[in-house]
Amino acid sequence: MTFAKPFRALLLLALLALPLMQAAVVHAVQPDEMLADPALEARARDLSKHLRCLVCQNENIDDSNAALARDLRLLVRERLVAGDSDDEAVAYLVDRYGEFVLLQPTTRGWNWLLWAAGPILFVLALIVAAVYLRGRSRAEARTEAGLSPEEEARLKRILDEGSSS
Repeated sequence: MTFAKPFRALLLLALLALPLMQAAVVHAVQPDEMLADPALEARARDLSKHLRCLVCQNENIDDSNAALARDLRLLVRERLVAGDSDDEAVAYLVDRYGEFVLLQPTTRGWNWLLWAAGPILFVLALIVAAVYLRGRSRAEARTEAGLSPEEEARLKRILDEGSSS
């Protein structure tokens, strides 16, 4: 029981610190990358949250410290300073690096198949399970066949021999 009190205190401390840790997310954007115009910088930050770091692959370029992520952040800012809209800047990166650069790929073209594959397979699995269970419920229950007359006579002989000894 002496272990429970320190454990509870540690758990409580961790739970209290969790919001602070979530608020302290550090972005990899360096001061020399930031644009002087706060509106353009906000647009660049918003765009880079939706672009994948091609090195880290599961992190956006805003949070990645990889050199390629820095290059992509600078490229986004270049495009915005040149007057591109958000869609044009993203389209430029997609043309250059492919749709993989998007953290959430589009559903156009053959990508719709990838988006639909999960739900389609889930529904298919439910149908197969339902057909299997319905077939099992309709199947006749197995019954044990009774003993044949020869087997009954043999069993009676064995039992009679065992009781006479």
